[in-house]
Amino acid sequence: MKRQVGVIGLGAMGLGVARSLLRAGFTVHAYDLRSDVLQRFANEGGVAAANPAALGAQCDIVITLVVNAQQTDAVLFGADGAAPAMKPGSVVLSSATVPPAFAAELGRRLEAGGLLMLDAPVSGGAARAATGEMTLMTSGPAAAYDVCEDVLDAIAAKVYRLGTEHGIGSKVKIINQLLAGVHIAAAAEAMALGLREGVDPEMLYEVITHSAGNSWMFENRVPHILHGNYAPLSAVDIFVKDLGLVLDTARTTKFPLPLSAAAHQMFMMASTAGHGGEDDSAVIKVFPGIELPKSA
Repeated sequence: MKRQVGVIGLGAMGLGVARSLLRAGFTVHAYDLRSDVLQRFANEGGVAAANPAALGAQCDIVITLVVNAQQTDAVLFGADGAAPAMKPGSVVLSSATVPPAFAAELGRRLEAGGLLMLDAPVSGGAARAATGEMTLMTSGPAAAYDVCEDVLDAIAAKVYRLGTEHGIGSKVKIINQLLAGVHIAAAAEAMALGLREGVDPEMLYEVITHSAGNSWMFENRVPHILHGNYAPLSAVDIFVKDLGLVLDTARTTKFPLPLSAAAHQMFMMASTAGHGGEDDSAVIKVFPGIELPKSA
């Protein structure tokens, strides 16, 4: 009998995860607020759930791939939440980027209801989610890993076990997001200067990606700028949120993060200017006096 796995949130990452699980032979239940996306997944062989509770009642493992802590709380404990409907001993993989303190408290709440949890934020983008090759930064009890090891193998190329305490995975994830956000902001600043100085942007990209100034984010995001394509894979507002989490975490111990603060302000400026729903590379639009490439 096929194992029953649930995915709540069929965004760029969640849909890839759900499809990877289907390919691996699981029966995959899914829930998303967008009925058209949910129906499309059902047409591919998934099971569309009417709400998170209906999904939780059918699944031994539930993966939450929503936007933030508030949505995670809502789909697990809100009206028609999944957690009260899940069988004791079932596992929640909490995979949204959330404050570490929230992840720790969520683990305690789920354990009080007889459920296990892995604090399991993800990285790799939509492309690696689609191929089942994400990186997972996980922490939680050994019993939770025992229940869902085959699920982790189906969705990730690397699963880092960072400790038994919930919250450690989320700490590592926000440090990753610190670097990702700063690198995107730096890539945008570099390309903006190149455009201002009249350097051919295609040649600038070619040189930098073969030089010491390259970064994964420069190589991945600058083509969006070169093609004038800001259809969101990861939106500006995601980094308004994630760098905000980084700064909030550091603020609790009065730890300075000057580069993170500057990058956060850049994403805030882009969002306030109306670009919050665009691809995060649209942060380049905060720079004045440059002519950006147009889409073909």
